[in-house]
Amino acid sequence: MTASSEDRIFKCFTGALARAAGNAAPYPHWIIRGLLPDDIVSDLQTISFPVATLDGVSGKRELHNETRHYFDQANIAAFPVIASLANAFQAPRMIEAIEKFFATELTGTFLRVEYAQDITGFWLEPHTDLGVKKLTVLIYMSEDEGHDDLGTDIYAARDQWAARTPFSPNIALAFVPGDNTFHGFEKRPINGVRKSLILNYVTTDWRDREQLAFPEQTVSAR
Repeated sequence: MTASSEDRIFKCFTGALARAAGNAAPYPHWIIRGLLPDDIVSDLQTISFPVATLDGVSGKRELHNETRHYFDQANIAAFPVIASLANAFQAPRMIEAIEKFFATELTGTFLRVEYAQDITGFWLEPHTDLGVKKLTVLIYMSEDEGHDDLGTDIYAARDQWAARTPFSPNIALAFVPGDNTFHGFEKRPINGVRKSLILNYVTTDWRDREQLAFPEQTVSAR
């Protein structure tokens, strides 16, 4: 019997966690390689949502909320690959595996995944994600020329740059948000469109329920 996409995603992701490189400084974070099956990555790369113009405004993603794209109910219905990923990361076995690996509590949170598309002019000020986000996994997707220098910038403090993650399809940066988990994106040229997935589990205080994969259902490890 052929394994379902959800089964393959679970096995691939948990296998990648077992191989993940952990880093203690400037705060605990992990670089995870090969976390999704290759065909899933290929299908995600071919999705073409409208790309918003920045009109010279950047620094925070919420400045362009009206043009952002999510693994919401409409896109789950429209794209089988989005449905497979949403179901895989909603499943109790995935929540149990993630909670165990990251030593965090996700039960009672919501799954939120953004399909981010960044162009030249985009930048992000250093921020921590502390608050309603209980886990952050930034999954890189695009592979155009020059994209190997488009990784996430990591800071030892809000005004102290420390490192830049590698950027290549199917590599991710993951961390449990805390008061020192500063990360951002230094402004630099982007050839074409920088594509990534921003996977979060968020608390019930999250107000924009239309962004959630399953707005009526929190996750549980049981």
